[in-house]
Amino acid sequence: MVTRNHATLADPQTDLITVDGRPLPPVEAHEYVLLHKPRGYVTTLSDPQGRPVVADLVVSGVRLYPVGRLDWDVEGALLLTNDGPLTHRLLHPRYALPRVYETLVEGRVGRADLGRWREGVLLEDGRATPLAVELLAAAAGGSRVRLTFTEGRRHEVKRYCEALGHRVTRLRRVAFGPITLGDLRPGASRRLTPREVRSLRAAVAEPGRP
Repeated sequence: MVTRNHATLADPQTDLITVDGRPLPPVEAHEYVLLHKPRGYVTTLSDPQGRPVVADLVVSGVRLYPVGRLDWDVEGALLLTNDGPLTHRLLHPRYALPRVYETLVEGRVGRADLGRWREGVLLEDGRATPLAVELLAAAAGGSRVRLTFTEGRRHEVKRYCEALGHRVTRLRRVAFGPITLGDLRPGASRRLTPREVRSLRAAVAEPGRP
C-alpha cells in the first residue's frame, strides 16, 4: 500500500491514508442483504427480553442494521445494511418507496368492496391510502388481499384492514421498493446483486445526485 498526503488522490480501499503520521481507520465496505424474516423474530440486533432477533439469522463480517421494522408476528422481505445514508433515504417519506404486503384477513372481501378499500381510511395518526389493492382470494372464512403502501407507519396495514372491518390473521411483506422476496424461504438470506443495489439507489435518487 502507498501512503499519500492528499486524500483526494487516495483510494481508501487500497491505500494507507495517514493524518499526522497516524493511519485512519479502514473504510468498512458496504453490504446489502435481503432476509426472509420469519414470524416470531424481533427486528432488532438484540432484545432485553431474550426473544429471537433478526441479527441471529444473518452471518456477516460487518454489523448490519435492519432497514425499518417488521412486527414480530409479520414475515417477509427485510433489508439489512451498514449503508446509513441509503437507509435514511429508503425510509424517508419524501421518496414514497412502495412496500407490498400480502395479508390474510377474517371474513369475505368481495370485488364490490375493493372501491372502499382503495379510497383510504382515517386512522388516529392521519389518513392512510394504499397505492394499490388487489384481491387474491375470497372465502367466508377469510380473504387474501395484496396491499401496496408508500409509508412505513406503525402497524399501518393491520390498522387499515381493521378499520375496514377485517382483522389481520397473517401478514407478509413480499416487496420493499424494487426488491422482491421471490422464493427465498423463511429464515434464509442472500446478498443483493449489484443491479439490485443500483435499483435501490435509483428509487430514492434526487435529480442531479447519485
